[in-house]
Amino acid sequence: MSIEHSPERNVSYHFVCYDATGHERPGERGLASDQLLADVADESPTDIFVFSHGWNGDPGDALAQYGRWVDAMAAPTVGQDRLRAQAAGFRPALAGLHWPSKAWADEDLTGMSYAVGDESVTTKPAASPEDDPAQLLVAGYAGRIGDSPAVRDAIRVVVDAALRDAAPPTLPDDVREAYRRLDASLGGEPAGVGAAPGTDREEFDPEDVYQAALLMDIVDPLSYGGFALGGVLAPLRVLTFWEMKKRARTFGETGAASLLRRLQQAAPGARFHVMGHSFGCIAASAAVAGAPGIPDPPQAVDTLILAQGALSLWSFCSDIPARPGRAGYFHRLVAERLVRGATVVTTSTHDRAVRVFYPLGAGARRQVAYGDEGLPIYGGVGTFGIRGPGIHIQDELLGGVGEDYRFRPGVVYNLNADAVIATPEGISGAHSDICHPEVAHAVWRAVAAAADA
Repeated sequence: MSIEHSPERNVSYHFVCYDATGHERPGERGLASDQLLADVADESPTDIFVFSHGWNGDPGDALAQYGRWVDAMAAPTVGQDRLRAQAAGFRPALAGLHWPSKAWADEDLTGMSYAVGDESVTTKPAASPEDDPAQLLVAGYAGRIGDSPAVRDAIRVVVDAALRDAAPPTLPDDVREAYRRLDASLGGEPAGVGAAPGTDREEFDPEDVYQAALLMDIVDPLSYGGFALGGVLAPLRVLTFWEMKKRARTFGETGAASLLRRLQQAAPGARFHVMGHSFGCIAASAAVAGAPGIPDPPQAVDTLILAQGALSLWSFCSDIPARPGRAGYFHRLVAERLVRGATVVTTSTHDRAVRVFYPLGAGARRQVAYGDEGLPIYGGVGTFGIRGPGIHIQDELLGGVGEDYRFRPGVVYNLNADAVIATPEGISGAHSDICHPEVAHAVWRAVAAAADA
């Protein structure tokens, strides 16, 4: 079945799953999108909500996050009351999309000693390959960035080196070479800021990344399960982070965009609200904008919500300061008014995934600040918000559940959520701490404002 229910309020939503290339995965009863479209045709919803998760989301993670988010959205708010009071009523349809985005997991390192000189993991033979934690770690990463014998061999070099010494002064020569092979295996030439997500970085220098990670651990120490950011695995995590950015864009421009267009055709009178979290903000933006060069022009949506976005702060602008003459990859959203209402963005300094991993490996040690605000070349929306020329931007604080937002059409609202999105969980910090009444209230006010327009 494609129908799921939130755990506390039992609100139903459709769950549609895709593979890494953006093709829908059929379930026991066929394609979930077909059931979604049939229900839309039968129920004539006034508002259709499309969600995309992001960071480290396998199907179970996605369902858990969607359940929490739907419950948070289902709590009574002023915005909902305004919608239900409309003459046409308020009949929502909800769709949560899943795409493989498992970059890594904190538990990968559980039970593996990273103490210098500790050879217990490597000297004690495992009963079977499945019992070898190092082999499991190799297999997990290989499955995420492209499984092949060459990729596995390179990852094994990195993992074995990490087990011998978690944080040497410099990377061993064989580890640097293994990282270069891994980077080459991912394909796609780095094209710098403003390029397609996943290629919008500088040349990958594993030693540069490693030293930057060591420095970040000194300035911003963190340790979960014995793992520090500056360990030998840091460049591997960076590579998977950027590979998931590319996958998010591919999924958004194919599977998510196709579903959105089909829904718009099936319900031409409905309002559409697209929300993304983390890498899902890339998928959401790509779904609305469509792939570059597509013959059919995309249709506008009514609101766009970007919660802790792991995409470039320059994504929407008309001219990137560091690359004069180059617009942000998703500038089409602004130039063609593809969001009729407000675009609502959350930011938080407690989001370590975006604040640390986004610039790491993209030129973190070669950053140059631009403008009076000192914005970096490589930085994420979840830290800095949407920035740059050619955009109508409003900076505000994320308020309480009684906040009277005055959201206006065509404006990007960067909401500082430091006081709300603040509870850390693992290495990513507060990156996924978005299911709060304050966040839900802001979304509902944007939805209500779109209905009033």
